[in-house]
Order: sequence, then structure tokens, then C-alpha cells
Amino acid sequence: MPKVLIIDDEPTIRRALKEILEYEQCEVAEAEDGPTGIKLAEKEVFDLIFCDIKMPRMDGMEVLDKLKEKEVESPIVIITGHANVETAVEAIKKGAYDFIQKPLDLNRILVILRNATDKSALVKETKTLRKKVGRIVGTTIVGESKAIQEVKDMIGKVAPTEARVLILGGNGSGKELVARQMHEQSERASAPFIEVNCAAIPGELIESELFGHEKGAFTSAIKTRQGKFELADNGTLFLDEIGDMALSAQAKVLRALQENKITRVGGDKDFKVNVRVIAATNKDLRKEIEAGNFREDLYHRLSVIVIRVPGLSERKEDIPLLADHFLELISTDYGQPKKGITDGALKALKELDWTGNVREFRNVMERLVILSPKDIDEKMVRAYAVPNYK
Repeated sequence: MPKVLIIDDEPTIRRALKEILEYEQCEVAEAEDGPTGIKLAEKEVFDLIFCDIKMPRMDGMEVLDKLKEKEVESPIVIITGHANVETAVEAIKKGAYDFIQKPLDLNRILVILRNATDKSALVKETKTLRKKVGRIVGTTIVGESKAIQEVKDMIGKVAPTEARVLILGGNGSGKELVARQMHEQSERASAPFIEVNCAAIPGELIESELFGHEKGAFTSAIKTRQGKFELADNGTLFLDEIGDMALSAQAKVLRALQENKITRVGGDKDFKVNVRVIAATNKDLRKEIEAGNFREDLYHRLSVIVIRVPGLSERKEDIPLLADHFLELISTDYGQPKKGITDGALKALKELDWTGNVREFRNVMERLVILSPKDIDEKMVRAYAVPNYK
């Protein structure tokens, strides 16, 4: 439901415009003067603002200037009389979306409403995409420690090849980040990067997720569906937490790696696939093999190259760089200035045992950004980093 604000000192104009907009399923707010309208526009996000030119206390041009100064992005439509058309045109030059003359024309209002709400939706979508791009840009592996530099060097050597890679490391250490870097630095970078979290998918559904299914293969299979192997064709398939994969699915993954073809669940037709598989786990697969939970032949297929990602406690010298990196990303996400961090705060962060690794560190930095009134200092770290600081 579009949200619209009407700023006009004439009750009859507000009432007429409100009736039209509410009939079009809009949520309408009213302001009888400029200052009141500006306060409302600062508190809420409106898809469209109608603003009269001639008003006491503050005219429409001043309202427009204030809204632009406060970076209100809602489209602003100026309401004007015939004698003020030149002023309305001047308002458009200053950033107004459009103008409408009195007496109000129903068709003109509806056209403006449709076009302006489309623009508002596009602005929101653009913001969302910018955030996503910001996160993608933020997939660089941050750190200059010896441990992380060895990982970067290994990626540089292995990424251009077709070798399968097994990534080992604790939860939150950045295994997915390594996999994405492997893909982005490979010849397959322009093709899909498809991720499957094997631990998050029930055993009875993992085969359908990986290999797809034919219509009618099981009760809820109402149409044919491609699996992740097909979707990743010519690209990279990242099997995260592969140590949790069901044995039945492991056998089919082994066949796919050996023969470069898969069969959908409930089907008998083979599909050729050209996929580079990168796997990751936080488990000791050799122990899982001994326990009968993981196939040894699959392990050898996957572990042509093994990359171990160090935990954050093994590379605490990277904490200042990581702190700066996350402060930048979080400030972008929240649309606010980047906060600083004191040397005392960084020292306090280094004293912690980061059992949740970089993922935990990122969450702590976000908590500190939210709770710190200004720059993050040692006192804030000791108060809010973890429940029981040393």
C-alpha cells in the first residue's frame, strides 16, 4: 500500500486529495503547514509527497529546499494555481518530481501517483542492490598475517586450475569466502557460483536439492525441477558442511565427479554437467570415515587440494584490519557515518578468545556500532563484546 503525504493549508484541498488517494488504496498522512510536513517526512518514508506552493509560515519552495537538504528521497509533487505555473517549473528544476494545477484533475492525479510510486519502488530496489553490491565487494579476504597470507597464496595458485578443493576450518572462519575467491579468480568467474549447505537440508531432500527431480517423483514433486549440479553448469558448486551429507547422496556425488553426469530423482535420463566442485567442512573427515559416516573414495576425490582456514584466535594481528573493514560495511548498511575505534578497544578485542571466529567478530562489531554513542572505546568493548569479559 503506497504511503502519501499531503502538505496543504487548505482543508478542502487536503480532503479532496485524500479521498481520491484512499480510493486508490493509499495510506494518507496530512500536514496543515510546511514545518509539520517536514517533521512527518523525516519520521516516515513516503512513496509520494504533495505540497502546496502558497502556504503561511513556509511556502512550498522552502519546504522543497528543506526536504532536499535533509536528503528526503520521496518524489515531491507541487500543487499550484494557474498564476504560479512558472514557480512550479522552477521547483522542478530544483528537484520536484512534478506539479499539478488547481482545480485538481482526477486523471492527472492518478497518472502522477502511478509514475511516482513506480519511481519510489525503483529507488528502494536500487538501495537494496547497492547494499548487495557492497556485501559482494566485502567478500575480499581481509588480513595480512602469515596464516591468512598462506591461504591467499594457495588460492592464487589453485584458482586458475580445475582441481577440486577441500576447505577445512571452524565455524565462522571464512570457508565460504575462500570458496568465492577461488571462483572469482578462476576461468569460470563469469558462470554461476552455486552454494549448498549440506547441514541445513534434511537427508531425504538432499538428493533432490543436488540432482533435481522429475514431476511425480514423490508426493510434492508437482513439476520437474533442476538441481544444483545443473544450475552450476560451467561454473562452481560449493558444497558447504559436506561432512553432514547423507551417505546415499555421497554415492551420487561420487558418480557425478567420476562421470560428469547426473540423474534426477525419479528419472532415468543422464544429464552431462561441467562443474567444478569445492567442498568445505568443520569436521575431521578421517575420523568420520573411521566411524562409517563418510566415504573414503569421495574424500580422495574431493581433497585434490586441501586448504585450512585459520581461526581468528590464530591470527589476532588481523583484528585492527578486520575491525576497520566491518566498521565500513556496517556504516554502509546502516546509512550512517563510519565510527572510529580506539587503540584501547582494539587491544581489548585482541584479548578475547574468538571461538566463533570472524563471524562472531562481525556480530560483535555490529553490536558495538549500535550501542556506542560515539567512537568505540575500551569501556564499550569490555561492557558489550561478550557477556563475561576476562
